[in-house]
Amino acid sequence: MVTAILVAAGSGTRMGADKLFLPVAGCPIVGHTWRRFDQSPCIGQIILVTQPEKREAFEHLAATLQLTKPWRIVAGGAQRQDSVWNGLQAVTTEWVAIQDAARPCTSAETIERTLAAARQSGAAVAAQKVTDTLKEADAQGRIARNVDRTQLWSVQTPQVFRADIIRRALAEVRQRGLHVTDDTAACEIIGQPVVLVECVEPNPKVTTSADLPLVETLLRGEALTRG
Repeated sequence: MVTAILVAAGSGTRMGADKLFLPVAGCPIVGHTWRRFDQSPCIGQIILVTQPEKREAFEHLAATLQLTKPWRIVAGGAQRQDSVWNGLQAVTTEWVAIQDAARPCTSAETIERTLAAARQSGAAVAAQKVTDTLKEADAQGRIARNVDRTQLWSVQTPQVFRADIIRRALAEVRQRGLHVTDDTAACEIIGQPVVLVECVEPNPKVTTSADLPLVETLLRGEALTRG
């Protein structure tokens, strides 16, 4: 069985509001994310990591989603890596899928393919090849050089691991007092290979209000296709 950890402990200050509860395509952003993992045949249970003061809001949301799988709420930490660590303490399964709660368009296929790749190597992450031309800047904000994008990827979620691997990786991060912005970076520190799984469908994360129109279009398009 696989446990999904939905990381929902961010402050959302860049949007001036709690972005996770902004209504998009008839449901709060986090509701779309939660429902996708609840409906995935790969996932057996779900852990939401959030701020304690938001527990009641999540419990109310759960009552509206017609969920079918067990779930529980765990208190988040000061940084993302601390929140993931707290979530991992509640995981009893061999495998864990870590997902940004603000990434509501992740497809069932992406979840399945990332898990299948992780089962072969111990760790895998959904990602997309970088297609934009990249430049490195100097201290004055001028172009210093062109960056070869051939081997560059944009890392997303889900990030799927054998639970003992990601626990060991984050324990090392904590012991060294390091800061990592995603869980694959922790694996790099302990030398654990992570397979990149190309995400062929749009899988955006809501970070600013500028992301909302795209996410709304994608979610409404899916609803029309299902209908």
